[in-house]
Amino acid sequence: MPSKKALIRRPSPRLAEGLVTHIEREKVDVELALDQWEAYAEALREHGWETIEVEPEDDCPDSVFVEDTVVMYRNVALITRPGAESRRAETAGVEEAVARLGCSVNWIWEPGTLEGGDVLKAGDTLYVGRGGRTNAAGVQQLRAVFEPLGARVVAVPVSKVLHLKSAVTALPDGTVLGHIPHVDRPSLFPGFLAVPEEAGAHVVLLGSGTLLMSASAPKTADLLTDLGHEVVTVDISEFEKLEGCVTCLSVRLRELYV
Repeated sequence: MPSKKALIRRPSPRLAEGLVTHIEREKVDVELALDQWEAYAEALREHGWETIEVEPEDDCPDSVFVEDTVVMYRNVALITRPGAESRRAETAGVEEAVARLGCSVNWIWEPGTLEGGDVLKAGDTLYVGRGGRTNAAGVQQLRAVFEPLGARVVAVPVSKVLHLKSAVTALPDGTVLGHIPHVDRPSLFPGFLAVPEEAGAHVVLLGSGTLLMSASAPKTADLLTDLGHEVVTVDISEFEKLEGCVTCLSVRLRELYV
């Protein structure tokens, strides 16, 4: 049986210096953020995930957003080349972690840029956001790595938010959730479900129909509960001040056999 593992990375002491692009900067409480990160990791463990802590990068304020450094498809890891140059030092520790887990490792090379938050997996379809952090060369390189493995790669525009997964994520049946003001072209996603809150567009699939969501989207949590999902909520307010969401704080590896 495949083992459910999740890569996580402890917040940097410099977290409050993290990048903001589409929102106004707010003061970040770093101690509260650490408490929230620990509660997030515990929520993963409570639902059967083994958390694997990547070596911290204390000099990289955004390094807690570990999802941006690698894209996983089956047991193949694609190490990204972040569009934000200040984030490129974050990838080495993640590369070491996935290599230790026995993953096959590939890389995005210059002039390509790609951040993992721009890649939404729905079954074997990989939607890739083409926007401020991921360029056309990055999309082409991702396609070259994953299409031979059976993936279908669909590039979609992103202009209203930081990453594609800042705007949309997918339910277990492939339905794509999104907050309409943040989605460039909802019609690109079959089975699109509009949600009433910005943070409601972000879910982590914990397994067995259970979804992890931010506590800041109670209306969406009620909507998804009414649709038959079990919803688990966590407070990630300090990370949301840095355009973070529940998906960015871990890399879920579902298809590794150990």
